Amino acid sequence: MRWLRFFGIILLFVVLVNPITAQEGQDAANFRVGFYNVENLFDIENDPLKEDDDFTPAGKQAWSAERYATKLDHVAEVMVGLDFPSVMGLAEIENEVVLAALVQQQRLQGHHYGIVHFESPDTRGIDVALLYDKVRFTVLAAHAVLVEFPTWLEPEGYTSRDILYARLQAPDGAVFHFFVNHWPSRRGGAEASEHRRLWAASHLRRAVDEVLLTDPLAKVIIMGDFNDEPNNRSLANALGTLNPAKAAHLPGLLYNPGLEIDTQKEGSYNYRNEWNMLDQVIYAGLEAPNHWRPGGFAIFKPAWLSYTSDRGPTPNRTYGGTKYYGGYSDHFPVYFDVVRIGSE
Repeated sequence: MRWLRFFGIILLFVVLVNPITAQEGQDAANFRVGFYNVENLFDIENDPLKEDDDFTPAGKQAWSAERYATKLDHVAEVMVGLDFPSVMGLAEIENEVVLAALVQQQRLQGHHYGIVHFESPDTRGIDVALLYDKVRFTVLAAHAVLVEFPTWLEPEGYTSRDILYARLQAPDGAVFHFFVNHWPSRRGGAEASEHRRLWAASHLRRAVDEVLLTDPLAKVIIMGDFNDEPNNRSLANALGTLNPAKAAHLPGLLYNPGLEIDTQKEGSYNYRNEWNMLDQVIYAGLEAPNHWRPGGFAIFKPAWLSYTSDRGPTPNRTYGGTKYYGGYSDHFPVYFDVVRIGSE
């Protein structure tokens, strides 16, 4: 139901060396932000308004109730491994049905996750979503940032995911602005498809500027699968991100800790035996005047989330083409800790 994309549904300095582990990030004052491209979390029902036929029992992927249940359990297991992030961004989510089923998983019982989700115009029917701890945060506002492609840029027509925006308030009154992204893919080649990600970056930049214009000290946290590396033009130039390990920390500037990790040849996604740092968390406003600071950023890649071949460990994916492996996802999740100054 496309009207949902307009109204939405609400149910309910960086530690780069020896980063905080996934079990150490949260207490009463501090909180963890996670992001995970879950690789096609679909229910088993056919939606006539979406190209989801492959992920039905009769489809090419032979998507069954059993496989769906396994997928839900796997995503919940990752959230447990991440120590139940207070805020969790997700990509490749079909609809609110799968999100409601996810937060009801046995592994997540007692953690009171609320849902922010909007239907996007993506033809495959995959969206982004935000889960949040309803005890720690209240949703003040949320909407979809539309990323529409004009005919002069895409003569054949093209649709992609919206950017999700949510403004959350902590119990102490602190307000955080979250953006969840899943930018256009590299299908057809990174260079040939770059203009689409540059276009998405311009929409995100405009939305962030609107927040900063209202409050120059705003605490902004951007997360997503950007389908670009931290040093690619969409992020480094169009969005204007900086390496927090090398730049002065000033309000209103965007910092990307993934830039430093990328120099270490690490990544969240493996393509043809090369690591790509596609999944990132970017922030602004986490410095002394705001009483908060970044506590650490890392890729979550325990052995149980990996598949090891003769070429080394890679994400243990659910599918390879139409072959079912029964793994978690073709991406590793990432996480980012936010620390209240004076709580250490």
